[in-house]
Amino acid sequence: MVRDSSLQDSQGSPMSGKVVMVTGANSGIGKATAKAMARMGACVVMVCRNREKGERTRDEVSKATGNTAVELMVCDLSIMGNVRRLAEEFRSRHRALHVLVNNAGSVFQGYAETADSFERTMAVDYFSPFLLTNLLIPALKEGAPSRVVNVASVSHFGGKLDLNDINGKHSSGGFGMAAYGRAKLALVLFTYELSRKLAGTGTTSNCMHPGAVRTNIWGHSGFVSPLVRFVSLFMRSPEKGAETVVYLASSPEVEGVSGKYFFDMQPRHSSKASYDEALAQGLWRMSERMTGISET
Repeated sequence: MVRDSSLQDSQGSPMSGKVVMVTGANSGIGKATAKAMARMGACVVMVCRNREKGERTRDEVSKATGNTAVELMVCDLSIMGNVRRLAEEFRSRHRALHVLVNNAGSVFQGYAETADSFERTMAVDYFSPFLLTNLLIPALKEGAPSRVVNVASVSHFGGKLDLNDINGKHSSGGFGMAAYGRAKLALVLFTYELSRKLAGTGTTSNCMHPGAVRTNIWGHSGFVSPLVRFVSLFMRSPEKGAETVVYLASSPEVEGVSGKYFFDMQPRHSSKASYDEALAQGLWRMSERMTGISET
């Protein structure tokens, strides 16, 4: 069991001086993770969509932890061109990356596509982590031993992934929780395939389910918001939801562990579909084409 990160002394911490990027760091699990990493002495790169809110959160994290090495990078992760600029900005500032936490996520009411022709939930919850991680692999290898931590969800168990209809446009699963489950299944498949591709490089890839957490993820899903507001009274705090993220990002107990799905700091079985290597490989090839990573 990992100790409460708020009680850890950054001196002698395995994170002291390491560079950690956390997406969706403005609130919820991302903010709690950024704060924990900063408290442990890491140089934290907070990726936020809104500059004004991001600056306030960065200042709050820095003040609360006494860590001045807290940076803000602004990016709307639903746009792949912005993701590319984010990776370029990071590489202009840092040679190595030790931990990448792909935390940003959202759920949208109603079907709509981004300028890149991605369904919005798939864009934020899957395609942006796929592209960002691939663009930062050189920095991760430079920082090895390094770690990729993907914030997935138990919702992936209900996810249906059709490579001929990746957006769910021609099914009943084009938006809402169906899209969320599909995106999180894709993220788990990506985690496992990334682990296989990075074997022997010193970079690990794991994912986790944070539990039901009081966060802003449901802000775009008006059809469930009233219910969520009530249910949120019984949900975990963002700090509790971030515990496994912090564990996977920092604990010596999982050094070298890769290709696993965690809940409450323990490896668990993910869905049957998530272990389909042929599906994972097909999804990877499709994602390369759709994000243009094969041309990079």
